[in-house]
Amino acid sequence: MPPRIAIIDPNILSTIGLKSILESVLPIMQIDTFQSFEALTANNPDQYFHYFVTTTVAINNRKFFLEHKRKTIVLSPSSDSAISDFHCINTNQSEKQFVKSILALEQSAHAHGHNLPASAKQEQNTLSNRELEVMCLIVQGYINKEIADKLNISITTVITHRKNIMEKTGAKSVSALTIYAVMHGYIDLSMINY
Repeated sequence: MPPRIAIIDPNILSTIGLKSILESVLPIMQIDTFQSFEALTANNPDQYFHYFVTTTVAINNRKFFLEHKRKTIVLSPSSDSAISDFHCINTNQSEKQFVKSILALEQSAHAHGHNLPASAKQEQNTLSNRELEVMCLIVQGYINKEIADKLNISITTVITHRKNIMEKTGAKSVSALTIYAVMHGYIDLSMINY
């Protein structure tokens, strides 16, 4: 069973948007949504690997989320001292910056695959050294021709490596491949032009 993430937000449109972003960035996770804290607690809350919560939900249920501080990510439109105890992501930024913020949190918490749930680690197949090189260039934003030129290989070879990388990692998009590369420590977030 894949690791699970809970989104707790009474705003259904925000929840749908966040779920869509998380599904593209964290494809190994199953994402459940709740419109209230009570709905979360009625659904075995300890099964979740992370909680994405609004500032209001975090403040109103502070005791629970402080007990689960390492799992809690507060979505906040501003810097608020009432939530300074938690990992926070600013919601008033572009989608690209928001994704980078998620990647930065994942990289600091799960660098080189540390602290990942067992099911997330088991899904990976070993990449060859050349596939690792190609993957790192893909997530840095290079196109096939640029990768071929940099590695002195044919475009056909790059395309073959790319296909194999996507199959082995289970990634269905460059965003998913990027989170895979960051979470497993193959590339530093500062090198990504997402």
